[in-house]
Amino acid sequence: MEQSRQPRPGRRSGLRVGRIFGVPLYLNASILLLAVLIIVLYGELAGQRLQLSPAVGYLVGAGFVVSLLGSVLAHELGHALTARHFGIGVRGITLELLGGYTEMDRDAPSPRVDLLVSLAGPAVSALLGGAAVAATVALPDRTVADQLAFQLAASNVIVAVFNILPGLPLDGGRALRAVLWALTRDRHRATEVAGWVGRVLAVGTIALVGLLYAAGVLSLLALPLTALVALTIWHGAGQSIRMARIGRRLPLVDLAHLARPVLAVPSATPLAEAQRRADELTPDRPVALLVTDSAGRPVAVVDPAAAAAVPQHRRPWLAVDAVARSVTDLPTMPVTTDGERVLETVQAHPGAQYLVTAGEDVVGILHIADLAQLLEPHRKMNS
Repeated sequence: MEQSRQPRPGRRSGLRVGRIFGVPLYLNASILLLAVLIIVLYGELAGQRLQLSPAVGYLVGAGFVVSLLGSVLAHELGHALTARHFGIGVRGITLELLGGYTEMDRDAPSPRVDLLVSLAGPAVSALLGGAAVAATVALPDRTVADQLAFQLAASNVIVAVFNILPGLPLDGGRALRAVLWALTRDRHRATEVAGWVGRVLAVGTIALVGLLYAAGVLSLLALPLTALVALTIWHGAGQSIRMARIGRRLPLVDLAHLARPVLAVPSATPLAEAQRRADELTPDRPVALLVTDSAGRPVAVVDPAAAAAVPQHRRPWLAVDAVARSVTDLPTMPVTTDGERVLETVQAHPGAQYLVTAGEDVVGILHIADLAQLLEPHRKMNS
């Protein structure tokens, strides 16, 4: 299975192996499992069918692995190059156990662009599949070349057909979202609907494979792989639904009200004293403690989690500096930043606190827990 998605920056789990057409290429460790399975299973099958020695059969299996990965890469390049054509940045392509994904730095600006980018991958797979079908027909039967062409034809056609199914996170789900977006003019609602269709597809995939196994069409080996595919679709669909609901609430983000007000305390102030001043300033609302130097310049922000971990009897004797993070380590957002830019900053620079500024002045501290509570009020959050 292949799917295109936009993982959160900073969470990449792959080894960078180079660039292709200027796009960084990564390999996930799970690709090794896929390679071993194909080499062993397909190598033995090809060896028996073509009457090859085990070593040659495994070489044929290795050749199929390379061809298959090349096909997946071509599929992803279809997405990547089309996205780049429309001015959407591409952070990289990652190949993994279930295929691969293309990471883009932003959503498509219009339904038309979203539709074209989503369909570009399946179109490439369909072209490769057609070429491989033609090669299969033209090549002599029961030869190594014929077997490789047949497997490439089957895999590319399956990838193209499966990915065109209309449910997120599959490419067909993105195409469905684009159509619904054009009809409703509401990208978030379109994403949510396409996500629920993806969940239906996940359940339907399990049911169909179960029926095929009961009918003796599929082997027992297909069941765990299918379960993994269905779970991946279910999870991806759920993430799409979640992000759609978050996106709908982004206009509510107002840093002037959401950021915690700051209380400046001089460096070396005892933690207990700083907390007492904060409680007196706004007893009903959390306050961020901003540590300043002798000239009154902000140098650090007290980490609430680190401060809460200090036993009560030690707080009068521990300076705020011991539980503070330097302001140079914290991302900065202007107080006028809108919700979408705030979310982009959080995704690009994951953390617990963010400086909110007006000009050169620090006017507040945004806590990720406060933002999460606003965007997902019904989701349990850590305080």
